[in-house]
Amino acid sequence: MRSAWTADRIPDQHGRVAVVTGANSGLGLLTATELAGHGARVVLAVRDTAAGQAAAHRIGGDVEVRHLDLASLASVRAFAEKLSADHPVIDLLVNNAGLVLLGPRRTTADGFELHLGTNMLGHFALTGLLLDNLTAAPGARVVSLSSITHKNAHLDFDDLMCERNYKATEAYGRSKLATTAFGIELDRRLRAAGSSVLSVLAHPGLTRTNLTPRAWEHRGRLGQLIARGGLLVTQPVEQGVLPQLRVATDPEVRGGQFFGPGGPGEARGRMVEARLNREASDPAITRRLWETAERLTGVAYL
Repeated sequence: MRSAWTADRIPDQHGRVAVVTGANSGLGLLTATELAGHGARVVLAVRDTAAGQAAAHRIGGDVEVRHLDLASLASVRAFAEKLSADHPVIDLLVNNAGLVLLGPRRTTADGFELHLGTNMLGHFALTGLLLDNLTAAPGARVVSLSSITHKNAHLDFDDLMCERNYKATEAYGRSKLATTAFGIELDRRLRAAGSSVLSVLAHPGLTRTNLTPRAWEHRGRLGQLIARGGLLVTQPVEQGVLPQLRVATDPEVRGGQFFGPGGPGEARGRMVEARLNREASDPAITRRLWETAERLTGVAYL
């Protein structure tokens, strides 16, 4: 039986440029740390540049910090324009950043429901704006970070922004289903175009990051107690990050592959190929989502 995949198996990354969104904490920080530790030049794409600078100091190696607010298409465009000029060749884009907020419905600068706008639409636009740079690199990859919450979600195209019926947990799950469907449709379109760029996916199961405490912080002391209780059933970030590190670096991974924990409910445990929600694997649905994202963001590609 083959031994479990670990970060020790990451191949040499010298000469590669990697962009990691949300790289100042949690899964993004550890992803950036491992990539830099194996020789990559890593761009920390973060909303809070002060936190990004602190992360860069902690990581060491060849890293740079750039401002990116995925909840603003203007910010995404400005980031991509400057990055494209400075790095004509990009080997790896890790669309890691994400948020979950359990309070009332909120929107992005462009009027999108905040979860969908940040977790999926911002990354959709970013990927399209950087695609030429990725195409310039042999064997470049785009990593989409899914979640086990996508499995019970549904894409309601008649109320995609949850304007009629808003429930925060459902909005988050929908955004992660959209992210997953995007990664699968991106793979289909890249292969149809004969591109060498790979679209790959991962999810961390239930992993101990700051995402859960932040989600509950508006609920006061009771919310914090619930968040701490929830952390007791999670796995450490060093385990949860392995699926995205593998799809980002393992030369044996193929386009469209999706990895996550293999324990009960895919919540924790040794990494395996993960199962897709039916909608995420339905070409009619993923194509409709893609076309909707192009219209909403104004970024069309493939």
